[in-house]
Amino acid sequence: MYLLTWRFITIILVALGLTMGFAHLLELPPKMQYDANMYAAVTRTLYRLFGSVGAFIQVISISAAAVLTFLVHSRAAFRLTLLATLSLILSLLLWFLLVAPVNAEWLRIIDSTPELVPKAYLQLRARWEYGHVIAFIAWFSGFCLLVLSVLIETS
Repeated sequence: MYLLTWRFITIILVALGLTMGFAHLLELPPKMQYDANMYAAVTRTLYRLFGSVGAFIQVISISAAAVLTFLVHSRAAFRLTLLATLSLILSLLLWFLLVAPVNAEWLRIIDSTPELVPKAYLQLRARWEYGHVIAFIAWFSGFCLLVLSVLIETS
């Protein structure tokens, strides 16, 4: 029962972590059409809780998946659970490598030199948007692997 409960909690947390990346994916087409000022307004206001609540959920998800990996170390689900955990870690790593530097630069420009917003918009938006897509793909892969790890042990 303990393992079943831990699997349930982990799947729910990872699914919640998936929602932010999926939101970015759905927003991508219209946001790529925004002018610089609209894009700045949206990115400056809409994502405030993504960084605090979202980051917390993703870190807790990875922690839960790591514990789950340990709990299933002698079961058939071990390899898939390990791959799921590694995919989640990869997603967060990709976010730090691709998106976080853009966040820092974008906020610096908006706060210090707003006249550079149009130029920065053209230079930064593709990396920010597609960086989120790449991180989402890794997180979604982790979610799928996690669900498969449970399903292979279901009779």
